[in-house]
Amino acid sequence: MAVLAGCDQTAEVSAAAATPHEVFSEAAPLPEPRADVVEDRFARLALSCVHQEYPNKISHVLQSDEDAQTPRELTPAFYGCFDWHSSVHGHWLLVRILKTDPSTPMGSAIRAALAKSLTPENMEAELDYYTQPGRGSFERPYGIAWYLQLVAELDESDDPVLQAWRSNLAPLEQAIVEQVTGWLPNLVYPVRLGTHNQTAFAFGLIIDYARQVGDQDLEGLLVGKARAFHLADVDCPLAYEPSGEDFLSPCLMEADLMRRVMDQAEFLAWLSTFLPTIPTDGSAEWLAPGIVKDAADGKLVHLDGVNLSRAWALEGIARALPADDARRASLLAAADVHREVGIAAVSDEHYSGSHWLGSFATYLTTQRGL
Repeated sequence: MAVLAGCDQTAEVSAAAATPHEVFSEAAPLPEPRADVVEDRFARLALSCVHQEYPNKISHVLQSDEDAQTPRELTPAFYGCFDWHSSVHGHWLLVRILKTDPSTPMGSAIRAALAKSLTPENMEAELDYYTQPGRGSFERPYGIAWYLQLVAELDESDDPVLQAWRSNLAPLEQAIVEQVTGWLPNLVYPVRLGTHNQTAFAFGLIIDYARQVGDQDLEGLLVGKARAFHLADVDCPLAYEPSGEDFLSPCLMEADLMRRVMDQAEFLAWLSTFLPTIPTDGSAEWLAPGIVKDAADGKLVHLDGVNLSRAWALEGIARALPADDARRASLLAAADVHREVGIAAVSDEHYSGSHWLGSFATYLTTQRGL
C-alpha cells in the first residue's frame, strides 16, 4: 500500500506530548490496517496527508507582496491535505479514531502527527492568519465548522494530552466564535448549495460544538436562525439531487439540521411536509446513490462524498423518529445502500478523493452526528 508516498515524516514529538503512550517514530512504516476495521484505512489516509504540503489549493486573499508565501508558512498547523478545511477535518479524523478505538494500531502514529501540528506556536500563527484584515469570510462556514468540531472532539476527552491540544486550539476557537456571532445576524438567507458554502451542514456541526462546550448564546443564535430559515420549508425537491458536484444533500442536510432544533412531535410534523415522498414500504430504491465515473476528477469525486453524507443524514433523520414510524425502514434501507457504495469508494488511489473522503467515512461509521 503506497498511501504514505510524499508525506512529510519528520515530526519531533516531545516526551510530554507522548507520555504515557509510546512515541511513534515517523521514519518507520505505519502498521498495516486490520482487515475487519475500516477506520484503520481511514486513519492511514489522514496520516498520509496532514503533513503533505503539495499539491495544494489555498483560499488566500493577498493584501501585499508579503502575503505571497507557501501554505506551510501561512497556516503551519493546517497546511496539508490539499486545502485548509480538509487538513482540519483530517486532524479531526485522527482525534476521533483515538477516542473511539483506543487500541488502534495507528495510535502512536496519530499522536505523533497531532503533536507535530497542534503546538502553541503553530496555533498562534493560525490565529494571526485568521485575524488579519480581509479574511473575515475565510473558510466560512464549512472549514470553521469543522474546526469547531475538532475542538468539540478534544473537549470531550479527559486524556491530559488531548486536553493540552484543546487548550492550544482555544484562541482560534474564540476568534471563530466571535466571527460567527457577528456574521449570523447579517445572514438574511440560507445557502442551499451542495458544497462548502451550504449553511445547513455547518449549522449542525456548530450546534453540536456549542452544546458540547456549553455556549448557550451561540447555540441559541444558531437554533433561532435555523428555525427562521427553514421552519416554513415544504416539498424539498429531492428528485433534483444530486447536482454534478455535490458532496452534501441540500434537502437531507436541512432535515438533519432541523431534527437537532425541534422536539420529536414538531419534527414529525415538519418532516411530513418537507419530505412528503419518503416511502413507508421499507424500500431503498427511492434514493439512488450518486455515480462517479472519474474518481481522479476533484469535482466529480464529490459524489462519493454525497453518498457518505447522505448515509449519515438518513440515519440521523431515522433516529429522530419514533420506533414505530413507518418511514424509518425506508430511511435506513437507503442509508445502508449509500453507506456501502460510499465506503467502497474510499481508497488511496487518487489524491482527489483520498485527502478528504476518509473524514466523511469516519463521521459516518463512528456515528459522530448521532
